[in-house]
Amino acid sequence: MRDRVLEADGLCAGYGSVAAIVDVNLHLEQGEMVGLLGANGAGKTTTLLALVGAIRPTGGKVSLFGYLDQRPVFRRVRDGLALLAEQRTVFMGLTVRENLLLGRGDPQVALELFPELEQRLKVRAGLISGGEQQMLALARILAARPKLVLADELSLGLAPLVVHRLLQALAEAAEAGAGVIIVEQHPRTALRWTDRAYVMRRGRIELAGNSAELLERADEVTALYL
Repeated sequence: MRDRVLEADGLCAGYGSVAAIVDVNLHLEQGEMVGLLGANGAGKTTTLLALVGAIRPTGGKVSLFGYLDQRPVFRRVRDGLALLAEQRTVFMGLTVRENLLLGRGDPQVALELFPELEQRLKVRAGLISGGEQQMLALARILAARPKLVLADELSLGLAPLVVHRLLQALAEAAEAGAGVIIVEQHPRTALRWTDRAYVMRRGRIELAGNSAELLERADEVTALYL
């Protein structure tokens, strides 16, 4: 039986007096890759931020690695949490090598994950392509061997081949035992890679299930985007 690395029970959060997510219930097991789907404004990013502790929930609870967790983000990171934010989290004025050295993992492991970066080591991150920047950000995260990875819109604006490489790296991390949640606007793409998925609409989870089954109900999933 796999260990549960993350669980949200009745999670509510928002900004000021505006509720962005209401009564969100989800869980993630070790070695599992799960999709969090929905249109813009559905509450996906807010859910991730509440799960990692970047915003304080207004209701419900979050359990991390089997324990209720109200600690600041940096302490959760030390215990094995990794967040790939929607904005590419690279230092544009530093070289690719310098960016990798700032990570918690071995730069050589990062290069084994994405060999494409090896010939770009001396180039400033601001001068490499958007796809290479996202590879760099993900490589730096995965080199630290996190127990839990939350990736927000990693495919945004990228070519399909690059997206495939990024999702492949996340799938391999899950196979190695990490729990992975990907936030994705394109449901068919996410469902082809994940074990399970949750579909959000207007701050609530409207549909959840096995990804293969949801892929067969793709029209129903897509309707929740409208």
